[in-house]
Amino acid sequence: MNPLTLEWVSKAEGDYSTAGRELRAHKSPNFDAACFHAQQCAEKYLKALLQEANIPFGKTHNLIALLELLLDFQPSWETTRSHLDYLTVFAVIFRYPGETADKPTARQAVTHSMAFRARARSELGLPQ
Repeated sequence: MNPLTLEWVSKAEGDYSTAGRELRAHKSPNFDAACFHAQQCAEKYLKALLQEANIPFGKTHNLIALLELLLDFQPSWETTRSHLDYLTVFAVIFRYPGETADKPTARQAVTHSMAFRARARSELGLPQ
């Protein structure tokens, strides 16, 4: 596997761990952070997939824009669109005043991220 792909995977795994930890926290859970890191996990796995396929991508948090790049070469990833569409907004929405995530929203974000992570790891030949 490409060394840069492995770096993307490593960073994605850090976000995956953080999202799950915040969702499970009994004392002072940060559901905003759980949503943000769930989105970041999916974003970094998308970038790992693109990197491994030698598909150039820019700096963006828009998961659908990244998915579109991948679909040109791997159309089967279309089935992940609804999960990625749900997660895209969490790159920004809860990072600023005015919006706050609740536990059900965070749970859904982490669930979507977990599903995408599982498929990406399988595609990359990584253990679950």
